[in-house]
Amino acid sequence: MNETILKASTLKKEIASQTTESIQDFLSKLKDKMQQVFHLRGDINQYAQQRGLPPFVLREIMDTNPLSIGIPKEYGGRGAVMAENLALLEAASYESLALSLTFGINSALFLQPVGKYATHEAKSEVFKRFLENKTMGGLMITEPDYGSDALNMQTSFTEEDQFYNLNGKKHWAGLTGWAEFWLLTARQQTEKGDLQRDIDFFICDVTQPGQTIKVEEFYDNLGLYQIPYGRNHIDVRIPKTHKLIPHSTGVKMMLDLLHRSRMQFPGMGMGFIQRMLDEGMNHCKQRLVGGKSLFSYDQVQERLSKLQASFTVCSAMCANSAKNAGVEKDLTGIGIEANAVKSVITDLMQQAAQSVTQLVGAKAYRNSHIAGRGITDSRPFQIFEGSNDILYAQISEGVVKQMKRLKEANLFNFLKENPLTSRSADQLKDLFNFKLDLQLPQRKLVELGQILGRVISMDMVHKLADEGFRKDLIDGGIQMLHQDIQQLMGSFHLNPQLQVVEDYQDNSSWLKYSV
Repeated sequence: MNETILKASTLKKEIASQTTESIQDFLSKLKDKMQQVFHLRGDINQYAQQRGLPPFVLREIMDTNPLSIGIPKEYGGRGAVMAENLALLEAASYESLALSLTFGINSALFLQPVGKYATHEAKSEVFKRFLENKTMGGLMITEPDYGSDALNMQTSFTEEDQFYNLNGKKHWAGLTGWAEFWLLTARQQTEKGDLQRDIDFFICDVTQPGQTIKVEEFYDNLGLYQIPYGRNHIDVRIPKTHKLIPHSTGVKMMLDLLHRSRMQFPGMGMGFIQRMLDEGMNHCKQRLVGGKSLFSYDQVQERLSKLQASFTVCSAMCANSAKNAGVEKDLTGIGIEANAVKSVITDLMQQAAQSVTQLVGAKAYRNSHIAGRGITDSRPFQIFEGSNDILYAQISEGVVKQMKRLKEANLFNFLKENPLTSRSADQLKDLFNFKLDLQLPQRKLVELGQILGRVISMDMVHKLADEGFRKDLIDGGIQMLHQDIQQLMGSFHLNPQLQVVEDYQDNSSWLKYSV
């Protein structure tokens, strides 16, 4: 008995120490632990070729209590400070994008919404388990027949006495089969059997009776081997104390949650892009081709300079999110900004991995090389939490809606007055000083969204420059974005509307015309 009390007392002291030390010291301990498990006691390049992680790796890393960053101070955590959370994601993604995403799932998709919307009773129980037992949590929204169409999800719930009964299927939830806690989304079933429009969130504890989630299948995900994904059958009874309480509607709560999560993608991108930059530069400086350093070739300089520019853009996004995406803020209405941040940074992540793989060559075309697996690990970031094509289209739709409301047809005039783009508009006037067709086809909405996303990113870089960030890196970031915008505008102004030929097999064999 005394030994148990002593262990509990020691654990509380350790947690208190971890939650009061500086963020630099906190992250230093995490980095030391990652160095031990990924490079000294084992080899991360070998782990990356297998599903999951060796138990000791996750245990050792979780012993540093990294997820305490997402827990409010009044519940024993570090305070859910956005800058600290981004720094955690950055530190992890330099070593492992999968580990960083694991932290991101726990913090952005579980701990932050629980801290903001759950009852005191639920928060006390959940946060205690996270701090003392190093447990994990995730979010289930996506369904087999309703991916991007989340508002029409079919998982339903009914109410009885002190419980909610949930029934349905969810899939592609990161940490499937691992997490003990889940935020489950469902729509209430009416007496007629219909489903209400609004969406509610419930905290499910799979260790409790009646709350077991059955994993019907584990998926063979192409990348991110260390994170399990799968299809889940939901048939659970959730205590009424474990339903999240929206400040207005459940849909707005979901938007607040998802927008905040998208604003944290730069944290995962930051360490990853820096690692790609470091790997690329180190390889090119050491490699000799034709008797001279690969680093000295002009095309190599082009690739490396773009990697460095991506590093700067991501830095600007992190600084912006740290200031503007805290849990205390209502992010329901920042769809344009959040979509721009998520889509642009994930495009840059994929480009970074592709570019370093190209620089390194065949040696990188392996799962055991960080650049090669970086291609498949970063690729789903362009898909989950909103496919980039959809997010780009939504950016344009949001801008067009605002322009109609303002009765402004000139794109430059609109961008000049919009707080997300006002800093960059003048230098782009020649590109945007035209009357925008406010009835754009979908493909043009996507193209325009890609352009606007980069203009918004450019504004963030200008604001980072105001804070004193080094000028040569700022210049590189601005130049890359300007070049991207120019190229995208060229495509945007082309009008051909290619259409799919459904019966293309008829009279289309090249062999027939080769004689």
